Amino acid sequence: MSVKKIMTFKSGKFVFSHNFLKSEIQPLDIEFKVIYNSLKNLPILPSLSYQFETELIIRSIFSTAAIEGNPLQESEVGEIINNFPQENISEVKNIEIYNLKKAYDQISAIAPESNFKLSEQFIKDIHKTVTDRLSVELCMPGCYRNHIVKVGAKQFGGIDTPPKCLKDIQILMAHYVEWFNSNNIQALTPVIRSALGHYYLALIHPFGDGNGRTARIIEAALLRASGIKYLPTMLSNYYYDNMNEYFMVFSRSRKSKESDITPFLKFVLTGAIKSLNEVKERITFYIQKFVLQNYFQNLRDEKEITKRQLELLNLLLESPEHTVITLNSIQKDLPFRVLYSTVSDRTARRDLMKLYEAGILENVKTGFRLDRQILNAM
Repeated sequence: MSVKKIMTFKSGKFVFSHNFLKSEIQPLDIEFKVIYNSLKNLPILPSLSYQFETELIIRSIFSTAAIEGNPLQESEVGEIINNFPQENISEVKNIEIYNLKKAYDQISAIAPESNFKLSEQFIKDIHKTVTDRLSVELCMPGCYRNHIVKVGAKQFGGIDTPPKCLKDIQILMAHYVEWFNSNNIQALTPVIRSALGHYYLALIHPFGDGNGRTARIIEAALLRASGIKYLPTMLSNYYYDNMNEYFMVFSRSRKSKESDITPFLKFVLTGAIKSLNEVKERITFYIQKFVLQNYFQNLRDEKEITKRQLELLNLLLESPEHTVITLNSIQKDLPFRVLYSTVSDRTARRDLMKLYEAGILENVKTGFRLDRQILNAM
């Protein structure tokens, strides 16, 4: 069955559903699998993988906090995570960031492709971490609420009243975990399954505060348990970048008379595809950079370029992709002037022309640019 109906004590009927339009969801699911299969086999050095994962976690923490109104910028989030001892963190906005970092540390302990089972205790533990040391009225970390809350906004599809009392929440959370761990849901593909975990936890809204952050962390935990790389720390970025649509598709799915969650699943899968394409581009860039470094070093070893020309090429590799250089800029602008400030115009011009004639630099309207596709033409 694709629908499970539960009658609550005070909140009426609640429906758990994995009812969606296959014609809209399956093509996206297939596209995701194709991209992921091509991505997971790309080689990446362990040091670069660690650096990349660290960057993703910082951005994800920034995004999931910003959705809930945290005012810190991404650079400030990185500073807190990397440099602030816990005892120096006292402001609410900083505590929120530190708590999210601890929550990501918690889910990093989940073994990929493990027999992970979602439990109420795990959800409570994540919520306790997310809301630790945050004094929010009627919110006890790790404890279900026993009061009425209103969620949503008129501009995003209307205001909703989630289950109203502790007894109803206890009933629904028990059914939620049982339903999610059922064979029907476990048979679904990882992104769809994780999106369902996110959606229904947010719909029940079991805590006094921190429900959105907890739901997104739970989604990340479920993706990690399924063995999906990168995506657990990227989807929150997509939600933040498309925040209005995030709220709108949630509302449209909630209002469906057929309990059709196609709008939310379609949104999540689109985000998953976009996120993986971003990762693929970055990893491909790292691989390309590594290969070019080796190619340039080989040219130097064969004495086809000078040591200074090699250093210029390595500086260009470290520069933004579309950096344009001229005779004037390499002599006056950092970082190139370190190499060329004491070199004559004639020598500097000779270096540029030598690399251009070798096909390593390409001529553009305003100067020269590194041809990062040079090996593709060989």
